[in-house]
Amino acid sequence: MRLDKWLVQARFFKTRAIALAEVEAGHVRINGTKTRKPSSGVGAGDALTFPQGGRIRVIRVMDLPIRRGPASEAQALYVDLTEDVPLGEDEAE
Repeated sequence: MRLDKWLVQARFFKTRAIALAEVEAGHVRINGTKTRKPSSGVGAGDALTFPQGGRIRVIRVMDLPIRRGPASEAQALYVDLTEDVPLGEDEAE
């Protein structure tokens, strides 16, 4: 599935245009590799890293969505691996 489409259907971004802009700006990594291609393929087992809401999100893709459903359905698509470290914080602290 396309990266930008997965991010929207999993409800990380409100619109596909916003997801597209984030990916093209180089703010998203797939399995640790920076990508600027919204058409990059995403599948079960992939790890995604991207900024959201003032922190860095790290998630593992568990499944591919059929549609953009309710939040409860979207939460079953991934496992959140994010540690609560705000953007700009040093790991040494």
